[in-house]
Amino acid sequence: MGLSIALMLLVIVVSGDARRRDTWTNGSWFNMGLLEFEEWSNQTEPFSDRSRMCSKLVGLTPGQRRICRRHKDHMPAVGLGVRKGIQECQYQFRDRRWNCSITRDETVFGPLTLIASRETAFTHAITAAGVSLSLSRACRDGTLSSCGCSRANRPRHLHKDWLWGGCGDDLEYGYRFTEDFVDIRERERKVKRGSREQGRQLMNRHNNEAGRRAVIKKSRVTCKCHGVSGSCSLITCWQQLPSFREIGDYLRDKYEGATEVRVSRRGKLRLGDPNYSMPTAQDLVYLEESPNYCIRNETMGSLGTTGRECTRTSSGLEGCALMCCGRGYNTHRTVLRERCECKFHWCCRVDCNTCVRTVEVHTCK
Repeated sequence: MGLSIALMLLVIVVSGDARRRDTWTNGSWFNMGLLEFEEWSNQTEPFSDRSRMCSKLVGLTPGQRRICRRHKDHMPAVGLGVRKGIQECQYQFRDRRWNCSITRDETVFGPLTLIASRETAFTHAITAAGVSLSLSRACRDGTLSSCGCSRANRPRHLHKDWLWGGCGDDLEYGYRFTEDFVDIRERERKVKRGSREQGRQLMNRHNNEAGRRAVIKKSRVTCKCHGVSGSCSLITCWQQLPSFREIGDYLRDKYEGATEVRVSRRGKLRLGDPNYSMPTAQDLVYLEESPNYCIRNETMGSLGTTGRECTRTSSGLEGCALMCCGRGYNTHRTVLRERCECKFHWCCRVDCNTCVRTVEVHTCK
């Protein structure tokens, strides 16, 4: 009897682990950011009804595949947006213990995505922002069949003599399509109210929304003068997207101030600590503490910081004291040869000398 119970418990644990692994080993829609879109676009009739492109994309849910089939011409823009999100994540976290490392497989971020941490919150926000921005710009550029220049209403504060026109970025369309495509994966799966799974769904949707709103918040009205010899007799204004670096900086600040939440029995996100203020729709939220990024733990998705370069004289996050987690660092010297003292000779030659310098490189033990 005792042996039967033990075997039943073992089956439950193993099946639970399998389900936990399947959530990331089956891939993620983030994988679209790793595709080579030039090769994809050059396929024979890639967007025809006979194409089975959408069924071959790893990581999409059934709902996302349906949207893909209806809007095949949108998918390169979606993938480009994800790629920009991944690249911006790596830039923003380049000097941190977790540096937005990717696994180069279908999961992109590996088992890290199983942890409802603030890092996972940032990946959802920055990729949703990247897709929203990429689609809005694709509308303006005329590469999508179902949208074009922005039709946003004229701002109230705009000078009455200035014209509202031009071909602005269609922020509204980019927002709506991103919401449909990204959030459907959270809406279509039925989960128990108040469960961890529902908490994770609510967390993902909240952070996706924060990313989309960041694009709108940082956008601006841009104006241009027209007239003979710069007379500015006519001024035209339109809605323009921000640079993605501005969005990345903004969301990194939101990451720094992310709020820990929990899911209530009624299926709502609530504060983990009642002493904090409720997060707004622009803020990031998370459910679980981050893993220890100092130590390599492939099960948790941490690569550790051994071998990472650090700055010996810095007291910041990139400094050896923090980056190396108290383990110390190694120093080695590298000789660099580079072009210097370049001179331009008319016409058309540039002559340069070769300068040699020795630099010290510090890496964590």
